[in-house]
Order: sequence, then structure tokens, then C-alpha cells
Amino acid sequence: MRITKHGHSCVRAEKGDATLVIDPGGFSEPEVAVGADAIAITHEHPDHFDMDQLNAAVRANPELEIYTHAGIAARLEELGARVHEVEHGDALRIAGFDVHVYGERHAVIHPDIPVITNVGFRIATEGGAVFHPGDALTVPEDPVSTLLLPIHAPWSKISEVIDYAREVRPNGALAIHDGLLNENGAGVYAANLKPQLPHVDYERLLPGQERDV
Repeated sequence: MRITKHGHSCVRAEKGDATLVIDPGGFSEPEVAVGADAIAITHEHPDHFDMDQLNAAVRANPELEIYTHAGIAARLEELGARVHEVEHGDALRIAGFDVHVYGERHAVIHPDIPVITNVGFRIATEGGAVFHPGDALTVPEDPVSTLLLPIHAPWSKISEVIDYAREVRPNGALAIHDGLLNENGAGVYAANLKPQLPHVDYERLLPGQERDV
């Protein structure tokens, strides 16, 4: 399976002729989900969920399927039966990908800010699995070989990011949720993450770069 990193937390997974895009939000490139067979959305924040992105993808592919939690699905009624509700524990076949759903809640930003629903998507690969946690530090019950690691957010600090990666214990980690970082900041994160995760192959891809996983 091939993973292409796009802006912020958006990634494109490709296997054969099938394409699954996760979290095409407002910080991603315009029409990043065009050409997708399916879209998965972790939560409702605009850096992960953008109606213009969804509408462009639907226009390009009238058979597009969308998978997300019940709260977002209720907002997408006009898109009809293509929208599928998912929750923690679900095992699905999405556009040719075997996907498990893990997680229920967004990470706490501040005690005074309500916590919203957040689901993560674990995609099976030939040799393991890729996990996109959205905006949470969910540890899947099943092994993860490549963790899409949210490195920078209003709800996290780097010690939590390190501890999260240690708990998941992937072979590799690809940085996501990096849209608020400039190159100086990304370098500081890499300089702190790599020594603390010596058994994890950590890498930050730029938008458009891809890796086989």
C-alpha cells in the first residue's frame, strides 16, 4: 500500500486501483480528495472536515463513499446513502481496504472546551497496518506497523507525543497534524522525537511525498 502525505492531517492510501483519503480538511490542498473511491473523516474540526473538499470529490466520482461518526453523518444527509456511520470497534471493508475503527473522543484541548467525538482508522497492509488517530492519542487493540503521528496541536505537548508513540510501538511513524508548524518548528520536533524513539523510523513527509508501507 502506498501512503501520500497531503496538507496537515490529510493522507491518501492507494492499493491497486483503490484510493481512500482520510481527513481532507481546510488546511489541505484544494480538491485533495478528487479521484478517491472513499473518504474517511475522524472528526468535525475544519482542518479535518471540509464540505468544499467533499463536494468536489462527489462531483468527480458519483459513486464515492464516505465513512465517519454519527455526528458528522447527520450533517451530510444531503449526500444520501453514500454516507456511512462508524464507531469504535467496527471492522469494515472500505473501497478494497480492510479497516478497523478505534477511538471515541477528541483529546482535551482545555477543561472548559467541550470534548467532541473522534474516531481513528486502522488500515491493514500486506505486512502490518497503518493507523490514523485523528485528534486523539488512541492506542489500537491490534498492532500498528506505521503510525500517522500527530506531532503538533493545541491539545498536545511533545512529551505526550513521545509517550504515545512508545505505547503504540510502531516500526515507523509518519508525521501528520503539522500544518501549524514552520520548517524551524518541524526541525525542533524531529530533533526531540528521533532520539526518544530510537526503535521507530520517524519521518516527516512534505505534501505530495509518498511512501510504501
